[in-house]
Parts: sequence; structure tokens; C-alpha cells
Amino acid sequence: MVAFEGWNDAGEAATNAVRMVKDALPLVPVLDIDPELYMDYQFNRPVVGTDEHGEKRLTWPGATMFGPARRPRGRGVAAETPEPGERIDRNNIFVLLGTEPSRSWRGFVAEIIDAALVADVEGVVLLGAMLADVPHTRPISTFASSDDADVRAELDLERSNYEGPVGILSVLSDAAARVGIPSVSIWASVPHYVHNAPSPKATLALLEKLESILDIAVPRGDIEAEASAWESGIDALANDDEDMAAYIEQLEKARDTVDSPEASGEAIAREFERYLRRGEGPGRDDAPPWRPKD
Repeated sequence: MVAFEGWNDAGEAATNAVRMVKDALPLVPVLDIDPELYMDYQFNRPVVGTDEHGEKRLTWPGATMFGPARRPRGRGVAAETPEPGERIDRNNIFVLLGTEPSRSWRGFVAEIIDAALVADVEGVVLLGAMLADVPHTRPISTFASSDDADVRAELDLERSNYEGPVGILSVLSDAAARVGIPSVSIWASVPHYVHNAPSPKATLALLEKLESILDIAVPRGDIEAEASAWESGIDALANDDEDMAAYIEQLEKARDTVDSPEASGEAIAREFERYLRRGEGPGRDDAPPWRPKD
């Protein structure tokens, strides 16, 4: 499972979802990618914080791959599927978390692919989140796709027809396919008018989609309560801003039209493609807090 901070991670939804998976498993670092080779520290700066001993520490942007501390012999799933809400009990899941690199993407991805081959990784699930014209009051839209025909047939997925600028997730997916590792991409749509805050509701939507595809259960923790509080907080903001409330109402009507029984699959696909093409990509940092009526 893979997620990167930055362009691919609107509302920090993707990285938070993968981090919840990592925290639920007994994983250890198996690959630390040297940030000096790939990061621009003026763009992704190190962060200073205080550790559990009260000492100040620098955390540098980078990427780490985590794997099982003890892995059963052979390949494939070794544990039974847990009941909903139980702790994940899978012994062949690897997690990659990091910051989208600033340069040398081919070399960066080559390191990851080499580690995946050594670990006998059989498939990659890439999680992303994009800013979109969607209302916070409706279920967060997710879209799962794969370029691998066998995977699409097995999981009943679509193939994305998107053409345009891409992030590191697409580069990693392409590199994995070239060495015979299929991938699945799962994207969530985050309301662009609240782009500056983490979106637990989008994180929850990604987790639910991930569970349905991989047939696993991820412990929820406080994420459901946080999602409810997130939605209530935006409601309160909209109640104090007539223009924002009117704009959200427009988005609700558009979403309800797409979700209506009369809407065709092609119409929904076109709507998703329109979201992808908007602005400068999934993680537009210059988006306004809300968009006034035309």
C-alpha cells in the first residue's frame, strides 16, 4: 500500500489512511530512501519537533517502506480475514509512506521497485486524494481503477482514461507494471473549499474502499468521530457565510444529479474525468476556501 504527501494527497486523506494500516500491523522499516538524492528542502522543508524525552529533533522529508517483522514462508495470504473492526492479521502486507520527491523520479522509483522485487511483492495499491467540486455533506466519492486487465476482471474495476499531468503514484504504477507487478489506484474526492484542513471523512472513504478490494478490516479508532466533527465544523462555517452556503447547495444539486438512478455510467465517468482535469491537479495549493457562484 502506497501514499505520498503532496500533490497526490489532498486533505492528507491518502497518507492518513495508509498510516492507519501501518499502525495496525507489526511492521518494521525495510527501506529508507536517502532524501538528499530526491528532495528539495526549500520546497519540502525539514520539521523540528520534541521527542518523548523532551529533546528537539529534526524530521526530514523522505520515504520509508515498512514490511512484516516476521513473514511466513512462501507467497500469498497467510492469515484469515478478520471480522469487521478487528485488528488486521495479514503477514504479507508492505506499506510505503513518504513525501513526493522533487527530482530524479526514475531513480527514486527504481529503488522502490528493487525493494518490492526482493520482498516478492505481488501487487501494489496506490492511494490518492484530489480536490474536486464535491459537497462535504454527501458521501465522499472514491474511484478505483487498474491498467491490468486481469485485475480489472477479478475485482470488477474500471480502467482510467485520464490523460494529463501525473504525480509520483502514476510513475510508480508504470514502473511496477514494467516488471510484472500489477497495481490498483484508489482516489478520493475532497471538497476544494476546505483544502487547508485534513479530511478524516475522505480518509474513512479510502479505508472503506481499500477494505472492499483487499478483503481486510482496518481498526477505525477515532476516525468516524473525527469525520463527523469535520462535517459539523464545515456546516457551522457555511451557516455564517451565505455565499459559501449557496455554493455548497449548488454542489449538492450537481452531486444528487450524478447519483440519481437516471445517471449513466458514462456520465459519472465524465464527471470524474472533469474533476481530474480541473486546475493544476489533485493537490492544488492555490485553491480558494470556497468558490462563489458564477
